[in-house]
Amino acid sequence: MIIKKVLPVVGGAVVGFLYYYFIGCRTGTCPISSNPYISTVYGALIGAIWLIPSKKKVEEEKK
Repeated sequence: MIIKKVLPVVGGAVVGFLYYYFIGCRTGTCPISSNPYISTVYGALIGAIWLIPSKKKVEEEKK
């Protein structure tokens, strides 16, 4: 059960770091992609957002 909640967050963090590493802004003017820590946290946040159930899905499960 915990793996279902942790895996998207960790996956998002990995994707965020990979975005920094391969695509990131080298000049430092891009606030998200110029810093590996911010990029990784931002990716983890996006992964955590995927965990929030949609309203339609919750209503279907109640029926």
